[in-house]
Amino acid sequence: MAKVAVATGDGFTVNEHFGHAKFFRVYELGEEDYVFTEVRDAVAVCQQRLGHDTTRFDKIIELLSDCDALLVQKIGEGAAAYLIERGVRVFEVSGSIDGVLKKFIADRIV
Repeated sequence: MAKVAVATGDGFTVNEHFGHAKFFRVYELGEEDYVFTEVRDAVAVCQQRLGHDTTRFDKIIELLSDCDALLVQKIGEGAAAYLIERGVRVFEVSGSIDGVLKKFIADRIV
C-alpha cells in the first residue's frame, strides 16, 4: 500500500500551493481504491516577509516522511528541487482528490 499526502484547502480538491499549505490530508492507496487516514497540520513554509525557509521545508519533509508522494497544485522550482534532492516525490496536479487518486491508482504511479 502506498501512502500519499495531498495539499488541499477544502478537503475535496488538490488546490493548495505547497508553500501555503497549512495541513495535508493523507491517504493510503491500494490496488483498486484508497482510504483517507488522517489530517496532518503544518506551518506554511512560505512567509511573504521572510521568503523560503529551508528549516520549514525540513519540518514538512519530516512530517510526511512515511508518505510515498506529495500532491500539490503548485510548487516553486526551488522548493521542488529541495524536496526532490531529499527523496520526496512531488507531483503538481489539480482536480478533485477522488479523481486524482483514482488516476494514480489506475496508472500505478505510486
